[in-house]
Amino acid sequence: MFIDRAEIFVRGGKGGHGCLSFRREKFIPKGGPDGGDGGKGGDVLLVADPSVNTLLDLTGRHHWIAEDGRPGRGRNMTGRSGDDCVIRVPPGTLVYDRDAGRLLKDLDTPEMKICIAAGGRGGKGNAHFATARHQTPRFAQPGEEPEERWLRLELKLIADAGLVGLPNAGKSTLLSRTTQARPKIADYPFTTLEPQLGIVELPGYHRFVMADIPGLIEGAHEGVGLGDDFLRHIERTRVIVHLIDVHPIDATHTPADAYHTIRNELRKYSQALADKPELIVANKIDLADNLDAVRQLEQTIGRKVMAISAVTGRGLADLSQRLWLMIRDAKQQEAQAERRPAGTTLYTRPEDDPFRAPPDEIVPVTEGSPQDGPHVPIRHSEEAGDPDRTLSPQHRSKRSGKWGLSPAPPPPETGDPPA
Repeated sequence: MFIDRAEIFVRGGKGGHGCLSFRREKFIPKGGPDGGDGGKGGDVLLVADPSVNTLLDLTGRHHWIAEDGRPGRGRNMTGRSGDDCVIRVPPGTLVYDRDAGRLLKDLDTPEMKICIAAGGRGGKGNAHFATARHQTPRFAQPGEEPEERWLRLELKLIADAGLVGLPNAGKSTLLSRTTQARPKIADYPFTTLEPQLGIVELPGYHRFVMADIPGLIEGAHEGVGLGDDFLRHIERTRVIVHLIDVHPIDATHTPADAYHTIRNELRKYSQALADKPELIVANKIDLADNLDAVRQLEQTIGRKVMAISAVTGRGLADLSQRLWLMIRDAKQQEAQAERRPAGTTLYTRPEDDPFRAPPDEIVPVTEGSPQDGPHVPIRHSEEAGDPDRTLSPQHRSKRSGKWGLSPAPPPPETGDPPA
């Protein structure tokens, strides 16, 4: 069963109490305090485990509490720390604070680990408080209370390409022919009830992940059919594959109507999702001897359409290669967007700062500038021939003979010699 939402309560372990103890040993009448510290409470950790693909394990257990730290003991013995409570979730899980309603973390990377509820620190024993003035402290520190909160977990699948279209457009068939996934395929609508993932293998050791979601119909944003709730699973995709049946059984809805219906539902759900790169694919071309339906669709919507047949396999190799190129270009654009934009200054000071360089003396960053390590603005020196222009005031004083050193040599004359 595919579960993509869950609510759980998490709490770290309580810190162990410090020990109030004094050394009692034969022939040592005043041994002094020897109470040990309490152990630290365990933390609650969330780990993005690639082997987990659903939140089903969290639906049967709503409370996740780490082990408490053990109290300290005499002879300066520290209590044992509590074990951590590890919760394994699928990569792509969004962690929300249920009461505050804010996003705490997006576990979008496999093996990512975060501490969602820290355990309490252990209390100090009375041996920790012994001083020269107070040699017999008769108190110890209690353990610290841990963090606790209610969490709302939502899963968004991580895929490179997402399949969208009306029911019975052939999305599950396409996924089964291009990947090793085996989704349910039948001749009635809404065969797919939950998202499916598959890995497309290409020559040259290239691969990408394709996601199939349940079909959309008109009014899905209002809850018609299965609704548009499953669209969040393709929000992370880089390319949308819009699959259209060019030979529908119901002749009242043309392929162009199907295209505009899906585009309208995507815009009403999220404009960012609708603006993603899109590849329009005409499926079931094997039902006719020509491609007149594909050409008519291109003329009606004014977009280029790729023709395939998921059943016979016609055009699937070209489709996979085309998707790989689009995904590669999208990754390159994302990498360029994350870089520092050209023309921006690396370092600025407030307007009233007396050490602030004028705007015309700050060298902007160019695309060829180094991006690693600390940087400061470079000031253009008007005294290009001054050898002391890069020295600090202290070094200039030394060069000028303040401490008995020889003064700095005069700068060379750049003008014409007198006649």
